[in-house]
Amino acid sequence: MSRWTAQQAEREWERRATSFVSTLMTEPEPGAVERLAECGDGDLDHARWELRYLRRAVGLLIAGRDALDDRTASLVGQSLARAVEHDPSAAPSMRALSASQFNARLRLYRDLMGQRGASRTPVSSVGDALIGFAGGRPGSDVSAWAARWVAAELDRCNEALRNEFGTAELPDDVAPSAMRPPRH
Repeated sequence: MSRWTAQQAEREWERRATSFVSTLMTEPEPGAVERLAECGDGDLDHARWELRYLRRAVGLLIAGRDALDDRTASLVGQSLARAVEHDPSAAPSMRALSASQFNARLRLYRDLMGQRGASRTPVSSVGDALIGFAGGRPGSDVSAWAARWVAAELDRCNEALRNEFGTAELPDDVAPSAMRPPRH
């Protein structure tokens, strides 16, 4: 592959990552914001931020866990960092705090979701964590709603990832990069 062709291919991957991140940066649905606020501390702005954090974290984790190429998570992470730096929903003076809060949630969601090849995401555990971050306490109805919302977000992020980067079926114990033919 020529240097120019390699640069073009890299730019295309970056474009796809940016497009995927634009999906992650969309605002949560007003009904979900209202429901999470009811389940949490009653603060709509707090609920909106928790749903934003969850969507972005799930998208980043899905990119690392389910992408066809190991570079995808890195490119998505870089694109997400750029998007968050210029996020119009966060006041410039609050962006450092927002980044810190996001990273705390990302760590917990990563622990709950597991690693590459996980056969199933524990949506109820992630949903309960979401409720806790929103200032609420998990309960049967609240937890059921949160689990459904998390499952829908996982589906949404996976669909967006497939739309941008394609689909493949691999054994659970094989990294996508291991499926490439050796370079000569």
